[in-house]
Amino acid sequence: MNNTVITDGKILYSRIGELIRITPCGKNSIRFEAFPDCREYDENFTLIPGSAPCVIEESERDVKMTVGTLTVKLESSGKVTFSKDGRVILEEKPDLAFNSGFRRWERRDGLWSVKVTFNATDGEHFYGLGHGTDGRFDLKGCSSDLRHINTKCSIPYVYSSLGYGFIWNNPSEGNVELSENRTRWSAYTTRKTDYVVIAGSPKEVCGTLADLTGHAPVMPHWATGFWQCRLRYETQEDLLEVARRYREEGIPLSVIICDYFHWTEQGDYRFDPQYWPDVKAMTDELHEMGTKLAVSVWPTINGGTENYYYMRDNNMLIRTAKGLDRVFSFYGPQAEIDVTNPETRKYVFGKLKENYLDSGVDALWFDEAEPEINPVHFDNLLFHIGRGDEYALIYPYYYAQMAYDGFTAMGQTPVTLIRCAYLGSQKFGALVWSGDIESTFESLAAQVKAGLNMSMCGIPWWNTDIGGFYGADTQSDEFRELIVRWFQFGVFSPVMRLHGNRNRHGEKKRDVREPSGDPNEIWSFGERNHGILRDLIFLRERLRPYIEKQMAAASEKGCPVMRPMFFDFPDDEICYTLGGQYMFGDDILFAPVVERGQTVKKVYLPEGEWILTKTKEKYSRGFYEIKVEIDEFAAFVRAGSDVINCF
Repeated sequence: MNNTVITDGKILYSRIGELIRITPCGKNSIRFEAFPDCREYDENFTLIPGSAPCVIEESERDVKMTVGTLTVKLESSGKVTFSKDGRVILEEKPDLAFNSGFRRWERRDGLWSVKVTFNATDGEHFYGLGHGTDGRFDLKGCSSDLRHINTKCSIPYVYSSLGYGFIWNNPSEGNVELSENRTRWSAYTTRKTDYVVIAGSPKEVCGTLADLTGHAPVMPHWATGFWQCRLRYETQEDLLEVARRYREEGIPLSVIICDYFHWTEQGDYRFDPQYWPDVKAMTDELHEMGTKLAVSVWPTINGGTENYYYMRDNNMLIRTAKGLDRVFSFYGPQAEIDVTNPETRKYVFGKLKENYLDSGVDALWFDEAEPEINPVHFDNLLFHIGRGDEYALIYPYYYAQMAYDGFTAMGQTPVTLIRCAYLGSQKFGALVWSGDIESTFESLAAQVKAGLNMSMCGIPWWNTDIGGFYGADTQSDEFRELIVRWFQFGVFSPVMRLHGNRNRHGEKKRDVREPSGDPNEIWSFGERNHGILRDLIFLRERLRPYIEKQMAAASEKGCPVMRPMFFDFPDDEICYTLGGQYMFGDDILFAPVVERGQTVKKVYLPEGEWILTKTKEKYSRGFYEIKVEIDEFAAFVRAGSDVINCF
């Protein structure tokens, strides 16, 4: 094929208005790049390209590359087709007649926007794209903006039921359509088209995805137990009183969290001594109880902080292309730290270490990690790494790296609770949570599906605010039922963390800048619930050895702990439709109750022999209706697994 150069296992093809580069990327994976400026641009973003043997065949009309089971064919028109074991799985769709228009480019403020369109395949299912609140499991038929906001984390990756994964390797804002008439990926501000196709079963593709974006660390033991939080503990004594009561009741408490506005000013990164007079004494007492302390950190900084002018003058803050040097966050005009700058990461972590970690704080909670700017005008932001609109999705990646670099230098494995993520965040110990979600049964149902889609994106550490974040009346019957069902879901989540801003009854106790909502501890929801929730914490405690084994596998092999049924049963078509149940590790099948007043849960069991945990009865493949009173749940264990002894 004319204008083709084949060298060192790479295909370069020049055509009008475009240079195309095709390279092996790893096991059964091929990377496709197209450059509208007609010259190569070497930028991996967060991708870690691998290598693999390939076979290249060239004819007068096309050139093909085969890597393992995956083959890509590039035609002289520019059209690209991917096949797995000889069967077409992904084929570009032309915008113009005679197959003459692929990859629609438009010039945009010195860079480009691009649309890449593929043919739709009937019966294909898609999973991934991070998490959101729309309650969709199978994403076929959906259109999704590629942008981060509170409760929406966009990971530009999907797994297809046709047996391939697709990485859209571009952190620009954009959109993806997984519609009935086409599959289209768009980037609004970029220098190139860049994507990777990975062929294989769900388990095989997740392993390669981890190789290409980074493997999560092994989660430390302390993080696998029960985490307690509320919005918010107003004083040191408030927090200690809660931890002491858990100890007095003999309930294991792995972590307690100190939420926001415990600081003097946003950007001081220190406790307010008026309300937190002796942090070292507090952490010493917590550690004697066997409890770790995590503290909230925001990326916002205001002009009243001691660090503002130093960081501004040393270009450690996000700059604006026009207007003021501050942006509007949830709490008004603030500057935002620029974590894409390595000097910012080093400086800020130094402050966190000095003011928190050196006093015994164990972990960090990175809130507002999108970052939360309102309105979100990334074209007006300037990062150290480049233009805001070109790198819009990458901020939480570097935010997590800040903690990772700092903790590993201290010889520790970080577990950083963070409100957003990007491809590769997992390798920095990012424990992603789904944001400020509503306290309703509808929200709980949506979160189950959100967690399953996130699990397919290479992010194995994920959790929700048990009970939801806002709108909960702890004295209502509806919420008291909801908290039990959400707690059951929490037991079978990668991390079990209770949090939320509960509706206040009565006046605030003291004059503080941000008063707390109502109490949010397990004894706050009625006497009967207290006992039920206590028992669920002890169940989680018994499950910890099993969970830690699954976490080790997640680190080594890229297998998520919470995962869709089709992950383990890819040949069972029914499993691609089941968004209301999932596998929790290799041996536990869990079907959370997500409807108010529900006392019967319909469950599908795939091939094999299964044991119902509450009765120890054996079941085979099929649909079953399981009785689930308020203190019961529907969980099964594979026959022969020792984990049944935990129930």
